[in-house]
Amino acid sequence: MVMSSNVTKLKLLRELCRDAKKNKKPTLSQRQLRVGELIKKSLSDFLQKDAIHDPELQSISITITQVMLSPDLKKANAYIIPLGGDNTETIVSALNQHSRYIRGKIATSLSLKYIPTIYFREDDSFKYAAKIDTILNKISQELN
Repeated sequence: MVMSSNVTKLKLLRELCRDAKKNKKPTLSQRQLRVGELIKKSLSDFLQKDAIHDPELQSISITITQVMLSPDLKKANAYIIPLGGDNTETIVSALNQHSRYIRGKIATSLSLKYIPTIYFREDDSFKYAAKIDTILNKISQELN
């Protein structure tokens, strides 16, 4: 009995480590972080104040959790979470369809030499944290 519970714990810990290696994000330079924060603030202001005439984006509150830039600052991945978490894929695809318009609008508020191309992505960090929490709860229940 003790042997099987140890094997189960070991399997859960291996799964946790494997997932952590998959979701490891590269380190960013100070410039990437600074420009990412500027774009995040500008995107948040734009999505809060300006209207995009798309029925899928009407009256939806969107949170920009993070903006990660490529090393050459030409591409930006904006990670979003819609309030309520409903229809995330449709909201992401609608934002990606309007990304050129959004890029043009935020360019006026940013004083950068080059405004990066923005790709909207679903932020799955909360799902990942919930998965880790579930695994840790299983381990703690088996220990008791």
